[in-house]
This record gives sequence, structure tokens and C-alpha cells, in this order.
Amino acid sequence: MSTQHRAAVLGAPIAHSLSPVLHRAAYAELGLDHWSYDRFEVDEQALPGFIEGLDGSWAGLSLTMPLKRAVIPLLDGITDTAASVEAVNTVVFGEDGRRTGDNTDIPGMVAALRERGVEKVESAAILGAGATASSALAALSGICAGPVTAYVRSAARADEMRGWGERLGVDVRIADWAEAERALAAPLVIATTPAGAADALAEAVPERPGTLFDVLYEPWPTRLASAWAQRGGAVVGGLDLLVHQAVLQVEQMTGRSPAPLAAMRKAGEEALAAR
Repeated sequence: MSTQHRAAVLGAPIAHSLSPVLHRAAYAELGLDHWSYDRFEVDEQALPGFIEGLDGSWAGLSLTMPLKRAVIPLLDGITDTAASVEAVNTVVFGEDGRRTGDNTDIPGMVAALRERGVEKVESAAILGAGATASSALAALSGICAGPVTAYVRSAARADEMRGWGERLGVDVRIADWAEAERALAAPLVIATTPAGAADALAEAVPERPGTLFDVLYEPWPTRLASAWAQRGGAVVGGLDLLVHQAVLQVEQMTGRSPAPLAAMRKAGEEALAAR
């Protein structure tokens, strides 16, 4: 009889997570009949107890907000990638019970851009300064040759982004959100803002835009992404990021590589279309 293997995504709120759809599609494609993937509403207070209660059937966890930093003290170790932004979105349980944290958002961003032919840029702009913005900076540290301008709303956020830039070895310039239209002239623009926050910028897309990476996937397309595509610019979306980071999670948790990118993306697209 085959051993049951379990994995899940944790966070709060978690009801709308697409992770179960993506991971289950991968298991089906790989013929992993004895693997299951669920979702659990877990906040920072409940996280230690949840992890302590897991048995040997568990292979891994995906983590979303607000758990990406809260999980770190509960682990036996984290990868250099996760340490670079102090954020873990993936926990893999070894056969010896060891808990290792990783961050697949960063290589997921790089892979999503590479899929669209973006491997090196001379400069870039980031809209916003939250947790996703630090992952974006980490991704840019390997592909951006020159400065990255971050458009932010507050002095505190500006200081955070400068700090991340120093830590990641990226030349970060700070600009006020009021000047965000200027960001759109960059060869690569990464929008990390919440839904609706960048809608007004849709009117300012240049005649010949470069590449836009908008990390939202719902609602999709955003107004900015639509305007960008209409002008002929390349657009990378939040589903691209979600799928690429999930591919890496599946490979780490199951030990099977490559994970079925196309099947996972198709399942994600169908799930979003059905909402």
C-alpha cells in the first residue's frame, strides 16, 4: 500500500487561494495518486501549534500572508534566498523531520520574466514598497544592471526599500508616488500595489512601453495591464508568478522534476474563469 503524502497552504484569509488548484493539477499530471493538498486558515498565533501537530505524512507547506516571517523561528533552517528577504513561502519536511524554509517567489519572478524573454534589463521601476516589493528587488538583483527606482507613498516605506537595496546589492532610487507616471518609461515596471491602486496610471502608458509585471491575478487584467497590452507592451501577470513559484514548490515537496507548468497554468486559468 502506498504511503499517503500531505501538503497544504496556510494563511489568513485563505479561502481564495489558488494553490490547491495548482498543486492538485500537478499531482494529477504526475500520477501522484496518494498525494493530497489542502488549505487551512491559520494566523500567526495558531501557527506554532499547527506545525507541532503535523505527523510524518506531511511533505510540505505553502505559506501566504501573514505567515511568511512568523514561520522563520519555527524552522530548523532557511535557504539563502529566503534569508535575503526574511520571508519564507515554502516549508519542506525532510524524512528526518527537519523543517527547511525557502522562498520560491523570487526565482518564480525570474522564471516568469524569462518566459517572456526578459533576462537582463538596464534599469527598472517598482510601484509600491510592501513585502512583494522586497521579493521584486531580490529578483532584480540578478537581472537588472542599473538602478531600480521605487515609487512609494511614505518616508517609512522609502527607508525600508533603501534598506532592502543595500542588503540585496541593488542601486535603489526613491521617488514619490505622486510621480509614479514616470515609472512607466522604464524598460521593466513591476507593479506590487493592491487592486485598484495603480488604475489611474493606465492613462499614462507610453506609446512604446517595455515590459509590465503586474503581480495581481484577481481581478485580471488590471486597468494598467489592459492599457499596456493595447499599446503593444509585454505583460507578465500575477498568475504567471503564482504558477512559477508553485512549480518550484511541487518540485521541492515531491522530489519530482520538472513539474507540469502547462497543466498547472491551465488549471489556474480555468479556476479564475469560473469565479
